[in-house]
Amino acid sequence: MHKMTWLINLMKSLVALLAVLVVLAYALPNRHLVERHHVIARTPAQLWPLLAEPRQWPRWSPWHGRDPQMRLAYSGPVSGQGAQWSWDSPTQGRGQMRFDEAQVPTRLDYGVTFDGRSSVARGEIRLDAVAGGTRVTWTLESTVGPNVLLRWLSLVTDYRLGQDVEHGLDRLAAVALAMPS
Repeated sequence: MHKMTWLINLMKSLVALLAVLVVLAYALPNRHLVERHHVIARTPAQLWPLLAEPRQWPRWSPWHGRDPQMRLAYSGPVSGQGAQWSWDSPTQGRGQMRFDEAQVPTRLDYGVTFDGRSSVARGEIRLDAVAGGTRVTWTLESTVGPNVLLRWLSLVTDYRLGQDVEHGLDRLAAVALAMPS
């Protein structure tokens, strides 16, 4: 009987802890924003084709680099507003990306959807001419919705996704600097 009481108390404590974690999860932000920048010794006009043409993204995107065998399908215009593509990858998942607005050669806004998720992540890449080249600012914003686990994981989003964005900006710089100026 004593062992059974101990086990029941343990179960009650675990349920109470789980309930507290769920309640705390809903106190966490529903939205996260990641922003990184890099100065690249090229003009905005020189960088623009690498950003505004979906077929150029595999050259520098951190996610394409993780799975060179990623299956890609392109649709819409070749460049700028309305250009889009979808991907299918065992390691990077399945999804679609569409350029929603393009202000040549200073800003590109896009939306990303992942299969199985109802929310759309928003992205923006800004190009600002500065001394020594172009300041490229890459911003990603998304919501996590009601999923408790995603809310807890969002605590490390800036770090994890920020590393990807920094890697992408480094790859973009390498590709751009290898092109004739």
